[in-house]
This record gives sequence, C-alpha cells and structure tokens, in this order.
Amino acid sequence: MSAPSALLAPLLTWYDEHARDLPWREPSASPWAVLVSEFMLQQTPVARVLPVWAEWMARWPEPADLAAEPAGAAVRAWGRLGYPRRALRLHGAATAIVDTHGGTVPSSYDALLALPGVGDYTAAAVASFAYRRRHVVLDTNVRRVLARAVSGVEFPPTSVTRAERDLALGLLPDEGSTAATWAVATMELGATVCVAAGPRCADCPVTELCAWRAAGYPAYDGPPRRGQTYDGTDRQCRGRLLAVLRDSDGPVHRSRLDAAWPAPDQRERCLASLLDDGLVARVADDVFGLP
Repeated sequence: MSAPSALLAPLLTWYDEHARDLPWREPSASPWAVLVSEFMLQQTPVARVLPVWAEWMARWPEPADLAAEPAGAAVRAWGRLGYPRRALRLHGAATAIVDTHGGTVPSSYDALLALPGVGDYTAAAVASFAYRRRHVVLDTNVRRVLARAVSGVEFPPTSVTRAERDLALGLLPDEGSTAATWAVATMELGATVCVAAGPRCADCPVTELCAWRAAGYPAYDGPPRRGQTYDGTDRQCRGRLLAVLRDSDGPVHRSRLDAAWPAPDQRERCLASLLDDGLVARVADDVFGLP
C-alpha cells in the first residue's frame, strides 16, 4: 500500500467545496450518462455540452434506446458539438453494449476499451467515475496539473509518456472510490484554476506544494504547441455540408451542398470524406442524406 501524496488531502477538500454542479457527476447519474458525457466532452467545452447532453439523455436514457434508431438520428442530435464522428462512434458503442453486454455499460476497463470509439482515457474515466474503479485517468487537464505541481514544468509532453503514466500511478490512492475522486478533482483543478493560459495560482489549493511555482514558473521549452485553426479548413467545410443535411427534413440535392461552400475542389473532397466516414449517405445520383 502506497503512502498518500501530500497533494491528496488539500485537493480533495478543495474539490468538495468548489466542484461544478454537473449532472453526469450526480450520484444518480447512470454509467450510460457518464459514457455519453465523456464522448461529448472530448475537445468540447462543458457549456456547449450541457444542453445537448440533457436533450440526448431525455431522448435516449439507455443504450438500447439509441441503438434502436438509425445512426443518422445520432448525427442529427449531435447538432453543432463538432467532431461528429463521435456521434457515429457513440451509436456504435450503444449497439455493442446491447449486443454484447445485454444493454448494460460494462464496468471493466478492458470491456470498455473494446467498445467503438473508446480509447484509454474514456475507458479509464468511465470505469473510474461510473463504477469507482482504481484507474489512472489522464486527460489534458490532469496532465497539466501533474506536470506543474509534481514535475515542475509548465506543460506536459505532446503525447502521454511512460514516465507520465508511472508518475500518475504512483500518486493514485489505493482505494477505488478515493482514486476516482482524486481523478475528477485533479481534472477539475486543471479545468478551472490550473488552466493553460493565465493559471490562477492564488486560488490553487496546492500552490505551496507546486514544483513549478517553487522553480520560479519556468517557461515551456518543449516542441511547439499546435494552435487550433478553423476558418477555411476542411473541418469547417465538412461542418457546413453536414449542417445542410442535419437541418433538412430529408435528403437534399447536390445543389444545396454546392451553395454551402464556394470552393468546388475542397467541397468535393470534403463530401467524399464524409461519405467515407459514414456520416453522409448517397441516396441517389446527386442526392445525399444522413445515414
């Protein structure tokens, strides 16, 4: 049994007092509710997720409810959350949960990892948050908190390293429920206080223990961190085309898509990629719809 980290008690006390009131964190939230939230929260702010999550759970409170509808219904309900392939993967996960697990979200990391669209982080997060299992949960926020508080650097590496995972495992409380609270508390600290730009160190419960602060806040000196661009990108074009189909009552003629994006070569490339991804279906010559 490992000794508890000095970070544990102050962070858990802070979380108990300052945690945001989010519906998927309620004790009554089902494992399916947690799984849906994790899919939606990937690269998407909480404020944008909240209304869509609420509508989704009202319409499809169980995996079987979603699995019974066509994948296109999931894409339409996804709205403008972005990265709509997540909607297809969540529909696929719901179908697999029904077919393989009797409609119940599995509790083991390995079974979760086998679901469509579920990677290491999501499997660990659902096992931890929904079932209180002991797992290392490493999202961007957790990695940044540990990089600063423990490793003394401003930002973590661009991708998860073995050293990071070993460090996180060494800090993980032994008891599953406490480990789950530690994971979500560390995540919350990174999301609301130890943010990427302009961290609010004066409000941090572990500021006196922070190695980055003790080192004088040395600036990041690793590989360039990629900024996100959107205007004019294929991602924006795909979003415009998909919005035409999502906002239509049925299939549309190609001319409607042509009007949505002016650059013909890019438009055709993006339409082809949407067809390849299964987000768009060709209904007839020059007629397209949701799957």
